[in-house]
Amino acid sequence: MHLSKRITSMQESPIRKLVPYALQAKKEGKKVYHLNIGQPDIETPSSFMQSIRDFKEKVIAYSLSQGSPELIEAIIKYYKKYDMSFEQDEILITNGGSEALLFSIIAVADAGDELLIPEPFYTNYNGFSSAVDVNVAAITCRAEDGFHLPTREEIENLIKPRTKAIVLSNPGNPTGVVYTKEEINMIASLAKEYNLFIIADEVYREFVYDNLGYTSFGNIKEIEDRVIIVDSVSKRYSACGARIGSIASKNKELIKQILKLCQGRLCVPTLEQVGATKLYGTPNSYFEEVISEYENRRNIVHESLNDMPGVLCKKPTGAFYVVAKLPVDNAEDFVIWMLKDFDVDGETVMLAPAEGFYATQGLGRDEVRIAYVLNETDLKKAMNILKIGLEKYAKLK
Repeated sequence: MHLSKRITSMQESPIRKLVPYALQAKKEGKKVYHLNIGQPDIETPSSFMQSIRDFKEKVIAYSLSQGSPELIEAIIKYYKKYDMSFEQDEILITNGGSEALLFSIIAVADAGDELLIPEPFYTNYNGFSSAVDVNVAAITCRAEDGFHLPTREEIENLIKPRTKAIVLSNPGNPTGVVYTKEEINMIASLAKEYNLFIIADEVYREFVYDNLGYTSFGNIKEIEDRVIIVDSVSKRYSACGARIGSIASKNKELIKQILKLCQGRLCVPTLEQVGATKLYGTPNSYFEEVISEYENRRNIVHESLNDMPGVLCKKPTGAFYVVAKLPVDNAEDFVIWMLKDFDVDGETVMLAPAEGFYATQGLGRDEVRIAYVLNETDLKKAMNILKIGLEKYAKLK
């Protein structure tokens, strides 16, 4: 039977498509250190679980399609800490940041329209765009520049009549880049001049290192009606499985139209919204500890990678990822080899090949994304296994 081009043309997730190799390695008795996926190991604040235990309703009923007023109010208070002001009718609760992203793309672009996205990028940007027949025009960013944006002129040359929005993650997944205030202002200026939306994926907002400043698109008043903030509790509170995200925008008409999509999927799970409401009351001390932990892990990974001959890795300044160039011809082949044919005392490492994070053919073929979501001891072991693996792999070629 015939399947749609829409579904068959979607790329597989570069993060998840090699999972069968990891499962087979585990069946064979190997321990696999997972550096391929952004699943934090840090404990979810206990307030989430406690709020579920304290839930006294006798029926788990539908919530409102736009989300529970209590959760929206908690998010409004959260944004105030970052000098962003929203009202109840300017925020929608979604099934994770991914649904927020999909709904935002549907809202701003028709089939055949185009989104400008810095590459390498979070793979769902490409997957969701493809699913709704929207094209991606890549703004190529390079490892040698720490994946910062190219010049305004280079970006401007990519803007076409059917360009509808600029989508970017800040801090960046998969690169760990934190864009400077000047870069954010440049994108804001382009959006204003060319009448574009900005879909700002800010789910890693807290994860900024080295005492760097952070500028949100939500802080730029002159473009507030163009900005759609995609957010989530997944990484901020180590609650990926809760699947609670949000869309925030001062553009009330946009929110009104996206609400129709929310109505189509009825509501976000009621209990998870109860838990997420409590998460937004998590004290700042939690983030201080978490950020310190991730910064230490970042240093371990960066120093370890730069101690490996032929590896190029600029120090990331945010999120909990790094994209590194390896001395291999094909990173996916190397990752598969690490899982199938290599171990150190029964242990190996799983990485995410970076080619799938690019739209431009051929880019990222020798790169991997590493998520530093293991404790210090395991991370050091994993880095040592990777170093030995690269040395052995080089001798096979």
